[in-house]
Amino acid sequence: MHRSRIGVVLIDHPADLYPDAARFWAAATGGPATGAPPSENPYEHLAALGGDVSLVLQRTGTGTPSRVHLDIETDDVPAETARLLALGARVVVEHEEYRIMADPGGLVFCIVPVQTADFAERASIWQ
Repeated sequence: MHRSRIGVVLIDHPADLYPDAARFWAAATGGPATGAPPSENPYEHLAALGGDVSLVLQRTGTGTPSRVHLDIETDDVPAETARLLALGARVVVEHEEYRIMADPGGLVFCIVPVQTADFAERASIWQ
């Protein structure tokens, strides 16, 4: 048995586009993004979307397209990976603590360890 849920919605932009995009999304959402230089933390929290799901800006590497992706948080990354593989996802990159995956249509998402305070109350339970 393990649990999982969508915990974070990330807006990804490569470093060269990030400052303008960060200022735009901060103004659009009323969030605090600064558009800080790429050498600093690549994540900026914009807003809570409800149920402790966060909207976050992510500065990515050169060549990574601008996109939106989801983080699925889980208390068992290997079990959640296996569950989603069985549903048709594929592994794009396997890191020690998390996975970058793609759904059957090619949409990128991540499977990550628990990140939110209300995970236990809001996660689905899988056998």
